[in-house]
Amino acid sequence: MITQNNFHDTIFALSSGKLPSGVAVIRVSGPQTRFVTETIAGRIDKPRITYLRKLYGNNGDLLDTGLVIYFEGPASFTGEDCSEFHLHGGIAVVERFLTELGTFENVRLAEAGEFSRRAFTNGKMDLTVSEGLADLISAETESQRRLALQGASGKQRELYSQWRNKIIQARALIEAELDFSDEGDVPGSVSEQVWNEMTKLSQDIKKHLDLGQRANFIRDGFHVVIIGAPNAGKSSLLNYLSGRDIAIISDEAGTTRDLLEVHLNLSGNSVYMTDTAGIRNTANKVERLGIQKALDKVNEADLVLLLEDISAPDLPNDKINFNTSAEIIKIGTKLDLNGQGSLENYDFCISTADGKGINELLAYLTDLVTERTKLIGDAIPTRLRHIQLLQNGNAELIKAITLKDYPLELRAENLRIASQHLGRITGDIDVEDILDVIFSEFCIGK
Repeated sequence: MITQNNFHDTIFALSSGKLPSGVAVIRVSGPQTRFVTETIAGRIDKPRITYLRKLYGNNGDLLDTGLVIYFEGPASFTGEDCSEFHLHGGIAVVERFLTELGTFENVRLAEAGEFSRRAFTNGKMDLTVSEGLADLISAETESQRRLALQGASGKQRELYSQWRNKIIQARALIEAELDFSDEGDVPGSVSEQVWNEMTKLSQDIKKHLDLGQRANFIRDGFHVVIIGAPNAGKSSLLNYLSGRDIAIISDEAGTTRDLLEVHLNLSGNSVYMTDTAGIRNTANKVERLGIQKALDKVNEADLVLLLEDISAPDLPNDKINFNTSAEIIKIGTKLDLNGQGSLENYDFCISTADGKGINELLAYLTDLVTERTKLIGDAIPTRLRHIQLLQNGNAELIKAITLKDYPLELRAENLRIASQHLGRITGDIDVEDILDVIFSEFCIGK
C-alpha cells in the first residue's frame, strides 16, 4: 500500500517495455533525485536538457553510456525532482543499473502506479486523467486508444468540474436566501433560478450516462456468442474467423463442451467471439453443464449468432430459452452442401468450406460494432466507478428537484451530497479509500 510517508523516499523503476530492447528508460523521482543523478552521471548544469554521459557505480565501475535528463520539480511528471536514464536495453545492463540505484540511502524500487500516484498527490493530474493514462497504456485497439485519450486529455475532468461548480453555485444561492432573505441584493426566490437549472443539469447527466454503454463496449470489448445445435458449424466458424484451429471439429455431436473464446480486431474495435456447446437434449451430465454454460453466456452477450445447418434445421427457436436483450442473428451454415432448406429463413447463409457469405457476415459485424462503439466529440464515462458516482449524484439531484414540500435546508443538503459524488470522480473530495485500487492497476514504472 502506498502511503503519504512513502513520499519521503526516492523511487526508481524501469519505465519502458519488456527486456531485452534497443533502449531501456529508467525513471527516478523524489528528494534524492539530483544527488543520485549527479553521483552516477556527473554534474547536471541545466534541467530539461539531454546529456550524453558515461554512467558509473559507487565503486567506480562503468555501468553504461547513455542519455540523462533531469527535471526539476514541480515542472515534472510527478511534481517532484525527476530523472530519466536512457540505457542500452540489455537485461544485464538494466539489472546492474537498478541494483546500483538501490544502494543509495532512502532510495527504493517503486511500487505499481507510484509515479502516477505522486503526480496525483502533487496536483499534476486528477483521477480521471490518471485512469485515462492507465487505459492508454493498456489500449489494444484504435477505439480503446481514442477512448483513453478522452480521459488522459482532461475532457472528463473539465466536464465533471463544470457540473460540480453549477451545483455549488446553486447551493450558494439557496443558503443565501436562507441566511440573508431580508437583504436587498439576494434573490427573493430560488425556485426558478436554481431548480430549472438543476433540472437541466440532471437531464444532461442522464444523457451522459446513456453513453456509458458505448464506453463499456470499447473498454471491455464487444461480446459475440455463437450458439446452435451440435454440428451446426459453430466451431468451424470460430476457427475460420480466428484464422487458426481453436476448436476441435468432429462429426460426433457434443464435441464442444466448454466455452472457447477468441479475440478479434474488427476495424480497430475489440471483439470477443465465443463458441459454445451444441444445444440438445442429452443425458450426459458433463455435456448438460456445457449447455447450461452456453445459455448463461448468451444471456451476457452483446450479440448472438444463432447457427443452423441449412440441410438439417433441427433447432427450433422454442427449444432455446433466451433471456437476453442482445440482437440475435440467424445464420444458415454449410451452404456449400446445397441443403434443401429455405434460405429465406436466415439473415445470412455461409460456408466455412469455401468462404461463401463470410465476407458479408464480417462486413455486417464490423458495421454493427463500429456503430455501437462510435465515439462522439464530448467526454463519456469510461469506468464503472464514474457511472456509479454519476448515478448516485443524479439521484440526489432528482431528490432536491422533486421534493418540493421539503424544507430548503434538506434540499440544499441533497445538492451538497450530489456535489460530493461528482467531486469523488475527479478526486477533489475524500477518495483516499479508492486510491490504492486505482493506482494498483498501473504497471511498475508508471
